Amino acid sequence: MKTVLITGANKGIGFETAKQLAQMGYFVYLGSRDKTKGMDAINKLKDLGISNVALIELDVTNINSIKQARQELETKIETLDVLINNAGISGGQPQNFTVHNIDNLRKVFETNFFGVIQTTQQFLGLLEKSNEPVIVNVSSSLGSLTLHSSRQNPDFDIYDVYSSSKTALNAFTVMLANDLRNTNFKINSVCPGYTATDLNQFQGTQTVEQAANIVIKYVTLENIGTGKSFNKDGEVAW
Repeated sequence: MKTVLITGANKGIGFETAKQLAQMGYFVYLGSRDKTKGMDAINKLKDLGISNVALIELDVTNINSIKQARQELETKIETLDVLINNAGISGGQPQNFTVHNIDNLRKVFETNFFGVIQTTQQFLGLLEKSNEPVIVNVSSSLGSLTLHSSRQNPDFDIYDVYSSSKTALNAFTVMLANDLRNTNFKINSVCPGYTATDLNQFQGTQTVEQAANIVIKYVTLENIGTGKSFNKDGEVAW
């Protein structure tokens, strides 16, 4: 049975991805910053008859929390097959760089960028023991500089902070894939789409089920390469 760790998995896209992967036969560890909310998520899955899940208390902005989570996981498994870096925050509105508060900018990057890096670093050892290790960084098409430069979507202009954090995340995806290019790692950014979650006050146009399908596609698809960015339509320009 393959093993998966998903950060920010107690709700939204992370929770739905955990549910679907568990139903597909993976053993899924749900990373949750809040232990109580994490246990609520586990209990919801068990009420559905899903038992191949467990909670890992994990705050991606706290290196000690990440190390403790890694140490706990090492007592349970010898190999981690999939890491899904899903935890993220939007940063609220407005986000125009001409006026945005620098402290909030740092907060967004702490979760969406630095949190992903330090989580990945801590779990690389377990991933390296897998025959087919996969890392999916849950990103956004808003991180595409090509799309921003085209100015074809006016909505892009209202997400300066969130978008730039995802641009940085995409850069990490490419560079990490290059660092590990002589291994079996598949490391990609995946945009699940504009989904109705508390990240956007449930204004998204698609369901968490639809979003999770997109993430899972690039977890399980064999011939996708590494160091790329994808959404439901295929590869996204950087």
